[in-house]
Amino acid sequence: MSLYRTYRPQTFADVVGQDHVVTTLEHAAAQGKIAHAYLFAGARGTGKTSVARILAKAILTRGVDDETLARQIVRGVEDGSIVDLIEIDAASNRGIDDIRSLIERIEFAPVVTHAKVYIIDEVHMLTREAFNALLKTLEEPPPYAYFILATTELHKIPATIQSRCQRYTFRHIREDDIVRRLQHIADQEHITVDRAALRAIAHHAQGGMRDGISLLDQLRSLEKIGLEEVRERMGASGEEEAETILKTLEEKDRTGIVTAVRHAEDAGIPLDGVTRSLLGMLRQRLHAAIEAKQQITAIVAMLDILLEAIKNLRVAPIPGLVLESALLSLCGQVLPEKLDSTVRQEKDAVKKDTIKTELTPKDPETSRRTTQKERKEPDKTAKQENESPAAATIEAPELTMAAILRLWPSIVDQATPAAVKMSLKNGRVMAIEDLTVTVSFSSRFHRDRVSRNEATYRIEENLRDVFKRPLKLLCIVEEDREPVMVDAKAVDLAEAVTEIF
Repeated sequence: MSLYRTYRPQTFADVVGQDHVVTTLEHAAAQGKIAHAYLFAGARGTGKTSVARILAKAILTRGVDDETLARQIVRGVEDGSIVDLIEIDAASNRGIDDIRSLIERIEFAPVVTHAKVYIIDEVHMLTREAFNALLKTLEEPPPYAYFILATTELHKIPATIQSRCQRYTFRHIREDDIVRRLQHIADQEHITVDRAALRAIAHHAQGGMRDGISLLDQLRSLEKIGLEEVRERMGASGEEEAETILKTLEEKDRTGIVTAVRHAEDAGIPLDGVTRSLLGMLRQRLHAAIEAKQQITAIVAMLDILLEAIKNLRVAPIPGLVLESALLSLCGQVLPEKLDSTVRQEKDAVKKDTIKTELTPKDPETSRRTTQKERKEPDKTAKQENESPAAATIEAPELTMAAILRLWPSIVDQATPAAVKMSLKNGRVMAIEDLTVTVSFSSRFHRDRVSRNEATYRIEENLRDVFKRPLKLLCIVEEDREPVMVDAKAVDLAEAVTEIF
């Protein structure tokens, strides 16, 4: 028998990592306050079916004073021989006829005990008609009937069904809890395994106890299970690959990016899992940057590109090419961890230039003439300094059509994400009037992509950085000259980040 069946929890005390569920159900059973319908929701391998069977034991043995009979009922639940416990797999019994048959059998009284328990696994697989047929029975079941529904996809359960059940959410089990349970099983089965190997198995299980035990079962034939044996047979995790990719991005190592993606493909690691891990790491840096009140534009642009890539990975004929393209386009971005040092270097450079200017000796004749001029026009000089203290240090390009055309390629090159940059390359600058740059596109598709609030906001930011003026972007289509005006000032960047997550 497989290990996960041998070591399936048989009592509430055996359940690992779901104390918030077990405690409530155990108290309800002890006090006789058991509901007629329960809904267990959570990821695979977190103990939903096991807890359902344990709860079924509590229901079927309630009020049974004969200890011998109680033990027989418990044994019947464990080996599946008791007729008053009916387990249904909704994946293969999902139609309205299956549910009608179940409802008809409910009318028959229990055979061995005083109750009948129905466990419906993967209940989200039921059809809409089957859910509707089950609805009335859940609302008004016979006094001896109890339902326990289990699902991995709670969002697919109709609200009308959920409202008639007591809902319990099963969490991902912590790695430390999985490691402790695996060590207990290894000790019982005399399996020689390193602690680091158990940690790697628990990491691969991704919060599922059953997956962790199954992985240990798969490796138990080895004389000794070490970390290398786990890596050779399970492959590296997406998180490890993501860390490697993030390091190559920081170093702007394009060759390293291609090598990392190819290594993930050769190792059989799902690229969408690698991308999710990378998104999670960038999200942590985003939160850290927000707390430190650093600039977040660059990291939001990275997240946009990777979110677009993970959608394309599912349908792309060559998924590796999609990820490579997205990562290579990120090489020019500045990661938040390096942002502080970059800003500090720029400030130090400005400070050095200022000191150098102040310490440079001036020609005596030039100094004398300057002093005389300042004495003649002291008020005028002071007035100019008060009105525009930074005018002498900022050199803004002349706002003409020629200047726009000359600098436009750099504006396009700075556009993010890659899809917006591609559409912006399709556009032509038509005019500059009243601080508004008019760009014409050959198709509505490219026009609409650039006209989105987030894209327009970033392009206008780039224009402002180059021309030192608050310029607006006006997008039109060549065929009908239909304008689309976007006011980027109304866009709240923090709100855009919230929508991403």
